[in-house]
Amino acid sequence: MTVEEKALLLRILGHPVRLRIVTGLADRCVCVKEMWQHLCLPQAVVSQHLKILKDCGIVTARREGTRVCYSVQTELMAELVSLLSPQRGPAPCAADPSARQ
Repeated sequence: MTVEEKALLLRILGHPVRLRIVTGLADRCVCVKEMWQHLCLPQAVVSQHLKILKDCGIVTARREGTRVCYSVQTELMAELVSLLSPQRGPAPCAADPSARQ
């Protein structure tokens, strides 16, 4: 994942509603109705944020009969944890071509 892709991921997750959604999906699959009831937000608001998260590949959707359940991409959660973990030493110079990874 490039630095630009990491920055985009953090910008997307910078919205409080989207961060709450991803946090709630961290360890389980949740259906839309359960999600908007838990968040105390209108269904349309939750659906809009889920669409953004899905379009960016942060969450996946799975249909279960008439319900749609969402979960966080496992690989992405690992990447997010590494992004938020302390790193050794300063970040590489932006002019350094190896800094783009």
